[in-house]
Amino acid sequence: MFNNKKPLSERMRPTTLDEFVGQKHIVSKNSLLDRAIRAQVLGSCIFYGPPGTGKTTLAHIIANTSSGEIEKLNAVSSGVNEAREIIDKAKKNFELFNKKTYLFLDECHRWSKAQSDCILQAIEEGHIIFIGSTTENPYTSMTRAIVSRCRVFEFKPITKEDIICVLKRAVSDKERGLGNLPVVVEEDAYEYFAFASGGDVRQALNGLELAVNTTNLDKNKQIVINKEVATQSIGEGGYSLDSTMFYDMLSAFCKSIRGSDTDAALYWSNRLIKAGCDPRIIARRLIAHSSEDIGMADSNALLLSSCALYSCEKLGLPECLLTLSHAIIYACEAEKSNSVYLAMERAKNDIENSKDDNVPNNLKNHPSINDDKTAGYKYPHDFGGYVKQDYLPKTLKDKVYYIPSQNGKEKFLKRKKFDKIK
Repeated sequence: MFNNKKPLSERMRPTTLDEFVGQKHIVSKNSLLDRAIRAQVLGSCIFYGPPGTGKTTLAHIIANTSSGEIEKLNAVSSGVNEAREIIDKAKKNFELFNKKTYLFLDECHRWSKAQSDCILQAIEEGHIIFIGSTTENPYTSMTRAIVSRCRVFEFKPITKEDIICVLKRAVSDKERGLGNLPVVVEEDAYEYFAFASGGDVRQALNGLELAVNTTNLDKNKQIVINKEVATQSIGEGGYSLDSTMFYDMLSAFCKSIRGSDTDAALYWSNRLIKAGCDPRIIARRLIAHSSEDIGMADSNALLLSSCALYSCEKLGLPECLLTLSHAIIYACEAEKSNSVYLAMERAKNDIENSKDDNVPNNLKNHPSINDDKTAGYKYPHDFGGYVKQDYLPKTLKDKVYYIPSQNGKEKFLKRKKFDKIK
């Protein structure tokens, strides 16, 4: 209905630090970053965090307040040649005019090692001040050489209050926003835009703009945006995840199982699935933790977890969620024991450090007459199901790897070799 060539989110982008909203933990008044930007002494840095939280905006503000040269690249479309051209130009500006060059790189985690390495020397010599913007954790997605030369600033999702502030500013702003239009936004609509955007200012502004452009004037010649219109314009909201959030939530799910917090495990598993996570991933982690954290204390957890994976593979969504939730609840409420994990680690440690592969003669498929005269193999069933004999190499003869805990059903377990366990 009412259109503008530039999106509202772009028009409302702050141009000064005073207009900048959110990220008070790093750009509050007189903070390190605030002082460095105002004094134009900012060194190379990386802005990392979810979309729509102000990373690119802050980069633009730095460009607007700087007296240096500004160069911009996008890691998706740029290569080594473009970077080298900028470096050559930056060196000339620095040597001839003592002017620094700011290199802003969007999606900087997408640069290869070769692309990253080509700017290292220019950063060290001060010809270029590198400012990267990324939604991925730079410590795991970028080369260590670049990260070690930059200060990393983590951006957080924008609070609901700050998003509402930005939306109201957009509605009233006559120069860049919607102030020249008869727009009336109800409070619960503001609340919903802020909630559904998931801390992403850009998404909230895009939703508001779509609502205004698709709503007709009412009998009072006003464009009234209520909650119903807001819901239609922005949908259910931000459930998507970047790789860092995905692994953080998966870690939270795993630790909730280990910590026997059923409610938390159900929350994180369903939050992941809502964002598009394959439920089989949840089921596989559940199987692993059924042995690692529950183990012999309650082996039924492993059976139910395996059933949950089978259900995910054969039934699919949404039917499999009941079976998966059933298994999650059982695993959380079950007694915990890590004796299986510890037994495995003890055995692996001896394999790596002892490396005695000499099979006792009585266990060999074809016993050797040249070996020392060890008693032949004793068939346990001839002795009522158990008979004491050597099963490990001589150097590991009295080793005990599996030690039952005193949790759940495991405390009732009677080991046949219990005389070795003290």
